[in-house]
Amino acid sequence: MKLKIDTKEKFTVLTPEEAVITANMTEDIENICVFASSKIPHIVVNMKMVHEINQAAAEKFSSVQQRFYEQNTSLVICEMHQDVAAVFEQLDLTDLMNITPTESEAWDIVQMEEIERELLSDFDEEEK
Repeated sequence: MKLKIDTKEKFTVLTPEEAVITANMTEDIENICVFASSKIPHIVVNMKMVHEINQAAAEKFSSVQQRFYEQNTSLVICEMHQDVAAVFEQLDLTDLMNITPTESEAWDIVQMEEIERELLSDFDEEEK
């Protein structure tokens, strides 16, 4: 899978440079996200160049995001083409995932989740 990687201070932006993401790319999706998060834990996936995705790939994004969430890190998807968004909606994944219209809003989600984690960890420490 061709991919542009842009490392920021608090997160990494992954931009697939493929018009179509297929089922045989799902293993790549997970490996790339996990590898990129080993250096900077939060990932933004900018889907602006993707015009088609199949169900298996959309479900893989959902499971990878859940894995990130369980590890107290963020994965946000942004700039989805309407046909790609329709696949996520058809599978009822949009309510389970962090999906934003713009990359700037994705950055905001990453920052808000980081603040939320800090507040919750402070709350947990006070209870002890």
